[in-house]
Amino acid sequence: MNVQHRTFSFAHCLIQQVDFDPVTFSPNDLLWLPHHAQLRQSGRKRQAEHLAGRIAAAHAIQALTGHATVPGIGPQREPVWPVGIQGSISHCGQQALAVAVAHEKALVGIDRERVLDEAEAEEIWQSVIKESERPCLDILPFALGVTLAFSAKESLYKALHRHVNRLLGFASAEVTTVTPHTLTLALAEPLAGYAKGSVFTLHWQQEEDRIITLLYAA
Repeated sequence: MNVQHRTFSFAHCLIQQVDFDPVTFSPNDLLWLPHHAQLRQSGRKRQAEHLAGRIAAAHAIQALTGHATVPGIGPQREPVWPVGIQGSISHCGQQALAVAVAHEKALVGIDRERVLDEAEAEEIWQSVIKESERPCLDILPFALGVTLAFSAKESLYKALHRHVNRLLGFASAEVTTVTPHTLTLALAEPLAGYAKGSVFTLHWQQEEDRIITLLYAA
């Protein structure tokens, strides 16, 4: 599969980006992955995305350790990072992002999303945010605000997943503050040893029709 790799800095973290061409993907490309057999039943699109994400993750680990280790797959298909490292992976279109830090107890979650159009936002917003969250997002166009809330909650849940080991719904956290570069989420229920009301601040940025959200708390 044809890929291009680059890095960029975001919120004091080094982000690895892999742009990939799914048309050039071949199932044999998966043989590069130690866990390739676990992907045998996945669709071609999923296989290409997974490969690109693991390439980005291997770059992230290599930047920390000097060795391009590939994260495995956990029981809920989450990445399994090497001991002493925490990280996160995201896919959007023909891009994959990964970030990793050498801190065993860090919370790390990254997500990239295409900004919803107005019709899509109107259709899904009630599954992403409560009515009480809307005023916090009013500094942004409606569709961008819904997309941002979706992405931020995805980043938070990725960061917390290893502690709760289950899928989380969008109602588990609520948007409390939005600025041009940050967003704050508060837990709506106790999770992962954190009390209800615990606050997490994420960074975000928009790049044309896409946004990135990142949670990093050491």
